[in-house]
Amino acid sequence: MKRVLFTLALCLVAVGAMAQNTKKEDWAQFYRYAEANEKVTTRPDAVFMGNSITDNWARFDAEFFTKNNFVGRGISGQTSSEMLVRFRRDVIDLNPRCVVILSGTNDVARNNGYISPENTLGNIISMCELAKANGIEVILCSVTPTSVFGWRKEISPAQPIRDLNKLLEAYAKEAGIYFLNYYPALTDDLGGLPAKWSTDTCHPNLECYRTVMEPMVCDAINKVLKTPKKKLHTPMPVE
Repeated sequence: MKRVLFTLALCLVAVGAMAQNTKKEDWAQFYRYAEANEKVTTRPDAVFMGNSITDNWARFDAEFFTKNNFVGRGISGQTSSEMLVRFRRDVIDLNPRCVVILSGTNDVARNNGYISPENTLGNIISMCELAKANGIEVILCSVTPTSVFGWRKEISPAQPIRDLNKLLEAYAKEAGIYFLNYYPALTDDLGGLPAKWSTDTCHPNLECYRTVMEPMVCDAINKVLKTPKKKLHTPMPVE
């Protein structure tokens, strides 16, 4: 009996090790939302695709997402290349009425090495085109401001982000896509998020989400979906 239990324990350890190795090799992190995607049984009104800014948003203010039938699919640290690879699984397969794409910060930070602004734009255009080809409305967001990357201090991101935003806005205008321009409402004189809304000039805090970003994205979604049931935000006190 002891030998059987020992063998079973070894098998469980081996399975666990294989799962960990699989996750390490899963470059685009399909595993992150695989289980959550299976539980989506109601058509979402919006899927939010993004990086840590979207990832944190869904964690910091989960009620905002649930009460509006929104789904968060942000993964911290991801570049536009990784988002594009998982776009089918984490957006298209959920069949949302619209997708809110916020991408580009980590491209500027070179999280996967240097990528030109034009190639970042190309990845984002591909996501938009995939969405439209599958009957999903698109809201394309500007990259939110950052004056310093805590993990890439050798990079000065303020101007590259402004330059990328010009490319995104021009594409959205040409393609007839709704462009949600967070940048002017969020930036300070240094080209980052002000101290009241961030501790690192890059990542919004709960107050920033609730007082600035949520009203703006609700307005955008209401306009794009043209539904009588308006999407709502509640400016609840931040403790």
